[in-house]
Amino acid sequence: MANNIALFKKYIALLDEVYKKESLTADLDGDPALVQAGANANEIVIPKIEMQGLGEYSRNEGYPKGDVTLNYETVKFNYDRGRSFNVDNMDNVETAGIAFGKLASEFIRTKTAAELDAFRFATYAAVSGIGNVEASIEDGAALVSALRAATNAMDEAEVPDSDRYLFITPTLHGLIEDMDTTKSKAVMERFFKIIKVPQTRFYTSIDLMSGKDDETAGGYKKTDVTGADINFMVIHKSAVLQYPKHTVNKIISPEENQEMDAWKFFFRAYGLADAYENKAKGIYLHHKTAG
Repeated sequence: MANNIALFKKYIALLDEVYKKESLTADLDGDPALVQAGANANEIVIPKIEMQGLGEYSRNEGYPKGDVTLNYETVKFNYDRGRSFNVDNMDNVETAGIAFGKLASEFIRTKTAAELDAFRFATYAAVSGIGNVEASIEDGAALVSALRAATNAMDEAEVPDSDRYLFITPTLHGLIEDMDTTKSKAVMERFFKIIKVPQTRFYTSIDLMSGKDDETAGGYKKTDVTGADINFMVIHKSAVLQYPKHTVNKIISPEENQEMDAWKFFFRAYGLADAYENKAKGIYLHHKTAG
């Protein structure tokens, strides 16, 4: 049985590749080398540095003394979701393994990646101190003006020019493409990368379904009343804390399965989506009116 379990586990390494391909926010994932594992499995430790500014130099006393403080902040993962699913037992275990690989990949592509993107956008939209504009965009000229306002706000806040990601709905992106003008091209060149996000995963607030009782379908939805459609978001990569985890933490063979003659796999996705307090200006949100 151990050999069979090992056979299925070889497909698990492919799950992260599927995530990278299908998740629209994967470019914002942080470098794992910059964080440390916390005391508990559901937390990480983030380094934070503070220092003082320049002071008056004295010819008699020399340099004013300053301090540099390096602290480590413990941050808990705020996203923890899961689902179990079955693959019917087959005579050829290799065939069952392929079925598992395809099922898991499709599950991540159609369910996990979309929900994780939606959760991240909603989380960043709720961060205090970010650029936040509520307005409708009727045409390409209005969009160019709104994007210019976003880049101006970041420039004034001294957000670095590099690594600014523009997330925008395909509909609005099309307005820019239809313009094909010097102004529209100039404003789009201000972004390191432009990523089109379907409106179905682009909201200021979402509710995560429990997957139980009357919410058996699971997934997520835009929050009633308070949730709003996002037009676009500009995110500087250094502003966010984003670390994903994907695991299949349990595999039950048909012989051990008490419910049916099938392989049972338990999939769990958890991670962190947050923002640095002193880098809130690295996030700019433009959204419609809620409701």
